[in-house]
Amino acid sequence: MRSYKFFVSGRVQGVYYRANVAKNAQAVGFNGYVRNLDDGRVEAAVCCEKIDLELFLALLQKGSPRSSVEDIEHSAVEETFSGGFVVKQ
Repeated sequence: MRSYKFFVSGRVQGVYYRANVAKNAQAVGFNGYVRNLDDGRVEAAVCCEKIDLELFLALLQKGSPRSSVEDIEHSAVEETFSGGFVVKQ
């Protein structure tokens, strides 16, 4: 398994983006988190098999009905995430 961090920009705050991403990630069984950043972006992190990376990216792209994702940057990180998928404040 590898861990990844994502920075999502667009209309992603105040539109239930984090809640929808967390709900969908939990349903699949991902471990990680999602949280708002002060600059208007959302940060997400996940620990998954490389084959599941595209599925997680699709969850981030989908977001919520009121969100509009403009860009997703991601990179591999050394951290590990366990204990389910949570919304961080």
